Amino acid sequence: MSFNTLIPKSRAHVTTVIVGAGQAGMSASYYLCQAGVDHVVLERHQRFHAWKEDRWDSFCLVTPNWQCRLPDFPYRGDDPTGFMVKNEIVSYVEGFCDSFDAPLHEGVTVTRVEKVDGIFEVDTDQGLWSADNVIVASGGYDRPITPPFASKLAPGIMQIHSKSYRRPSDIPDGTCLVVGTGQSGVQLMEDLRIARRDVRLAVGPAPRSPRWYRGKDATDWLHQMGYYDITIAQQPDPKSTEAKTNHYMSGRDGGHEIDLRRFAMQGLQMYGSVSDMDGTTIRFLPDLEQNLDDADKSYLGIRETIDHYIAREGIDAPLEPPFEKVWRPDAEITEIDAAVEGITSVLWCIGFRPNYDWLQVDCLDARGRPVHTRGVCDEDGMFFLGLGWLHTWGSGRFLSVAEDAAHVAMTIASQNKPATKRVKSAV
Repeated sequence: MSFNTLIPKSRAHVTTVIVGAGQAGMSASYYLCQAGVDHVVLERHQRFHAWKEDRWDSFCLVTPNWQCRLPDFPYRGDDPTGFMVKNEIVSYVEGFCDSFDAPLHEGVTVTRVEKVDGIFEVDTDQGLWSADNVIVASGGYDRPITPPFASKLAPGIMQIHSKSYRRPSDIPDGTCLVVGTGQSGVQLMEDLRIARRDVRLAVGPAPRSPRWYRGKDATDWLHQMGYYDITIAQQPDPKSTEAKTNHYMSGRDGGHEIDLRRFAMQGLQMYGSVSDMDGTTIRFLPDLEQNLDDADKSYLGIRETIDHYIAREGIDAPLEPPFEKVWRPDAEITEIDAAVEGITSVLWCIGFRPNYDWLQVDCLDARGRPVHTRGVCDEDGMFFLGLGWLHTWGSGRFLSVAEDAAHVAMTIASQNKPATKRVKSAV
């Protein structure tokens, strides 16, 4: 692996430092290049590392390809309503990066960002930079979440996080308990079942979505209805919206809904949320039925919203049969012995937290979350990109990251700060 690194012998100054070379950071670089703003992009791994290294083999988009809209680089393939698989996604983002000459430095880890006398000091393992502006585009998936009680599980039971899962052969023989029903949890459960592995599922409170409804993908309807244009500021409870788990569905094999009740009818053993572990004992909350009901409630809410839109606009769309709950649990199982049940592994799919330990700037709230308006912080010169609901639903996705990046880049360009008069002394 070769990296394009630059080791500044002095504290080199640029107008803007971008931290992270994923789709958000590279989109910001694209627009800064267009505006003639000098900058660097610092990436601790390779560009688009997460797409290349942090996804499982059968990974595919859950939103259709037409939503891939990086700056001046929309999806141009022959399957706009399909769902790109991992290698196709990598080709797409690499093609975008190759479309312009970004000042990208790979293999550079940012270790500290601090504001001193109105200038940002950006310390890295390759030297020190200074900048008028810093764009944090490192994403929110740094630290895989596992609960504290996971440490009490018997050491003979393998524990693996979704970030480390690549294929069913990563899981030892025996039964695997998948914990969590966000997009990763349900897709990895299905991945294991397709491989004819014995899998069980601890169902959390994640919502679910229709896939194909009344003649269109549900995301097509939502886009047509203007849902993706609604900003976080227009939400009734922005903090609650920001914290919501993504609706689960799949883009695999052309895309399909995931109704866990149907999986149960096919033999999938399900439990409620994991509440504790001790040795080989695993305990669950008695919330399986409630979580299934809540997921269906969100599913039906989306269908109803689409129905109202179709009726209001007088659109000729095919009808769908009414939804029916094809299965419900007879009883809630709240405790099992993993040894008796043959459980040899636990696959954690309960999310991630960002890591901003290196960011020594007053721009985070008490929970450690960035405080901003569409990526622009009150702290002059501090910006964020690529976060979920940074501005709209699509902010953390291919759909709208370019719009947010353009907004941040134009904010920086409009300041028109000189970049060559603030070079400081050698490190």
